[in-house]
This record gives sequence, C-alpha cells and structure tokens, in this order.
Amino acid sequence: MKVTCLTFNPFQENTYLLHDDTNECIVVDPGCYEQHEREQLKKYIEDNSLKVTRLLNTHCHIDHVLGNKFVAATCKVGLEIHPEDEQTLRSVQVYAPAYGFPLYQEELPASFLKEGDVVKFGNTKLQIFFTPGHAPGHVVFYNEQEKIVVGGDVLFKNSIGRTDLPGGDFDTLIKSIRTKLFTLPDEVTVYPGHGPETTIGYEKKYNPFLR
Repeated sequence: MKVTCLTFNPFQENTYLLHDDTNECIVVDPGCYEQHEREQLKKYIEDNSLKVTRLLNTHCHIDHVLGNKFVAATCKVGLEIHPEDEQTLRSVQVYAPAYGFPLYQEELPASFLKEGDVVKFGNTKLQIFFTPGHAPGHVVFYNEQEKIVVGGDVLFKNSIGRTDLPGGDFDTLIKSIRTKLFTLPDEVTVYPGHGPETTIGYEKKYNPFLR
C-alpha cells in the first residue's frame, strides 16, 4: 500500500490517498477547497491511473471535509463516516462562511463506518478503530500488514488532538490513544491529519501528554 499525502487549505490539513498495485484507491479526509487544490488532487489521480473506490472521513471538522463534495462528484463515490460524527458534519454548513469558506458545499454520508468493519480496496484491508475525544465520531484506519495508521486528529508528533471543540473531551481522547493506538506495535507509522508522520514507539517515549 502506498500512502500519498497532499496538504490543503489554511489549516494545513493532510489529505491522504491510499492505493496499491491494483491501482484501486481510497481518499481519506479531502481538505481541498480552492480550485487549484482540487486540480492538484485530480491530477495526481489521473497521472497515476488510479480508480477511486471509496471516500472516507476520519472525522468531520471543517478542514477535513472541504473537498468531500468534489471527490464524491468527480469520482462517483459515496461518503462514509462514523454515525456519531454526522452532527459534526451537518454543522459545517452553518459555520463555514464565518470560517472563510463561503463556497463550501455539503456532502452527506451515503453509508456509515463502525469499529470492527474492514475497509477493502484492491488487495488491501484496513481495520477501523473508534477513537473519540477530538470528535465524537472519530475513527482511524489501520493496515496491519504494512504497519500503518491513518490517524486523523487523534495523535500528532509530540502532541494530541485539541479537545476544546464541540464533542471533544480530553480524558476520552487519552483513553482512545492508550487503549487503541498504544496497543499497536511500536514500529507502526502514524500518518496524522496535520504535520509530519510519527511512530507509536516514539510517541510512547516522548509525547508530553502521554508519558
């Protein structure tokens, strides 16, 4: 499985394209808002002859959903989220103009994800872990074979997701990290929603919130 990261919008959000040698691809958290950002995403897909088969959100804060409508319409795929984050998604339409995104277009979920489900594309399988705390319906995607987590805004290099937004809770987030992510092998690479990748082992040793 190849992980491609494209960073979009003023929040510097990491949009991920996951694909394997079958050229089937899933898009996770498309943050593309401006036209040039959308064109960059589309060009990568076309240049690599990828077939996008699924559109997933780790969670539905504005910076992670700005490109949902574009990807759904361009690639003819339905949005998949955890049901506990549907209200988070629906609220974006209300506050987007105040955040400087007056042209935001809402894309509602076509289906829902839950812990224990397996996301399949090409020859690849991703396990879903429910990891609330930053957002009420946050999930992460784990590829056991490649030892990779696409982690949204749960765990960052030397930091954690903020918990002062609606539906956030510090204790819940710490529990999610300790009981879900920190049970994975130390060599697992975490690809977060912002900033550089890290590893489980590094964060166990150095993350000031989790020592």
